[in-house]
Amino acid sequence: MKKSLLLSIIAFTFTLFVNAQTKDTIIKKPVTFPKNYTSQLDVVYTKVKDWEGKADLYLAINEPQPTPVIINIHGGGWKSGSKDTQGGFSPFFKAGFAVANMEYRMSDQAKAPAAIEDTRCMLVYLIQNAKILNIDTNKIIIMGGSAGGHLALMGGLLGNDHRFDRNCLGTENIKVAAIIDKYGIMDVWDWTYGPDHKSSSPAAWLGENVKNEAFIKSVSPITYVTKNSPPIFIVHGDADPTVPYRQSVELYKKLQELGVKSEFFTVSGGLHGKFEKDKNTEINVAILKFIANLEPFK
Repeated sequence: MKKSLLLSIIAFTFTLFVNAQTKDTIIKKPVTFPKNYTSQLDVVYTKVKDWEGKADLYLAINEPQPTPVIINIHGGGWKSGSKDTQGGFSPFFKAGFAVANMEYRMSDQAKAPAAIEDTRCMLVYLIQNAKILNIDTNKIIIMGGSAGGHLALMGGLLGNDHRFDRNCLGTENIKVAAIIDKYGIMDVWDWTYGPDHKSSSPAAWLGENVKNEAFIKSVSPITYVTKNSPPIFIVHGDADPTVPYRQSVELYKKLQELGVKSEFFTVSGGLHGKFEKDKNTEINVAILKFIANLEPFK
């Protein structure tokens, strides 16, 4: 009995060690940026009790004119992921964009709507520090994949609705020039209880509000879509086994019905992200073309 218990403890300890090692060595993507750019890593953009929200900023601070900026938000079902795993910013650097690659509170740290609050605080931080960072507040693009797509939608669609701004109050005229939604969740209730429900992530994130339909509606991007919503570019694989493709179809349909400038890029046979390199290149070209045709960028 004692031997069995000892073996169990050893196995458990080894698992923790492996997980810790994996977390520390988790495919960090080095970010290469142009010579006229500078990096500010682990900048604290918000603080909640003992938790510090950090972002990596890549800036062209010596440019004569303020630059556009992309906020990038990682996915992971609000329960995993890291800004350190994010990359592929080169096309945006070449187009003259600064990048703010952010992290946010995971569901084991704080339940919904914490991640939305952090996203809003990232927006506010950039607006409040625009002059120092040499960024143009009329040219803020917010982008994310999966749960990050959900947060990008929420951060941008809320506009001057301050319901999730309790940690960063006092800033008006919060707006984005466009939202780039990559296979994001637009209806949290549907993802939690709909016919294609397959993930435990929403329940873990919603916590005690897991059956609170009104609350879940309040953290669902589809709730905030109006005719005045910012332009939205949607990317989704039509074979996605994680976030139903039809969610993006329904979002795009509503945007079109309301006359919101929007574009839908379907990846034929595409799963949940992890598209082929050539397809990612094609997506980035389409995104930059979409942005270039927006009023602030003409």
